[in-house]
Amino acid sequence: MDFTNPLVYGVPCFLAFILLELVYSKSHDEHHDLYDWKELGASLTMGIGSSILAPLIKTITVILLFNFIYEVFNPLVDGVRMNIMGWKSFGYAWYVWLLCQLADDFSYYWFHRQNHNVRLLWAAHIVHHSSDNFNLGTAVRNGWFTIIYKPLFYMWMPAIGFPVEMIVVCLGIEALWQFQLHTVYVPKLGFIEKFMNTHTMHQVHHAQNIEYMDKNHGGFLNIFDKMFGTWKELDEEIDIKYGVTHPPNSYNPLVILTHEFSDIWKDMKKSDKLKDKFMYVFGPPGWSHDGSTLTIKQVQDQLKKERNEIAELKLKLDK
Repeated sequence: MDFTNPLVYGVPCFLAFILLELVYSKSHDEHHDLYDWKELGASLTMGIGSSILAPLIKTITVILLFNFIYEVFNPLVDGVRMNIMGWKSFGYAWYVWLLCQLADDFSYYWFHRQNHNVRLLWAAHIVHHSSDNFNLGTAVRNGWFTIIYKPLFYMWMPAIGFPVEMIVVCLGIEALWQFQLHTVYVPKLGFIEKFMNTHTMHQVHHAQNIEYMDKNHGGFLNIFDKMFGTWKELDEEIDIKYGVTHPPNSYNPLVILTHEFSDIWKDMKKSDKLKDKFMYVFGPPGWSHDGSTLTIKQVQDQLKKERNEIAELKLKLDK
């Protein structure tokens, strides 16, 4: 069965909505500085590059990887696709679509979370977070290298019997939802906030405030963030600062794409030990062999400890 990837129709809509948000923000004082022209130019360049590379990589992925895995794990037995684990490969019933979308979101959560936990992957993903602006233009500011390894997190889906075409459609739906999350114009959504990944939650994800960092990795659901301890609600009393603590400080696309890889190389030369070199590449961002820099978890633990000490001191003074 043949399906069209929703992103075929999504890309023109992306540009239209970016233009609409841009015009609206420039005509209203509340978010008049929502867009920076140079940042927008850099983001669009990243997006154009991704839109050119993605079809090439995805074609290889679907034809050579997903189809290969599907064929190996779901051979034809008397004209019927049977999974090697003993069940009939999944068809196209409505509930299978829902299960596939859920499986896609689970895969996306771990793909996204590891992009923040493994420095080599963070070097590819940091492109998306490197703008100080949070808008629909930032949504298309994607790294070009993430396309290469992202399929590895989804290989289990064709292996257990989801049709390749269904997986591709679900990936497209996920991307459409992710795009529209990048706006400050949508407030908290009440009951929907209990299970969906919403716009305010994604604002948290893009913030560089210490308490917000490495939170809300979900795609269209927040249930996996809640299950695995990475969910954080937006506190409207906290003034959000977007971007990253070590930005590229450049509008040059090549610098934006490679600056963190360059930093990894510099850090690797700080120690002669192979273990330390390995950790600078595959450890969490911020790890250092001498404690000169800290991981997000270490900084958050430090902040929590300081706040607890202040609270205890205030309690003693009130007595």
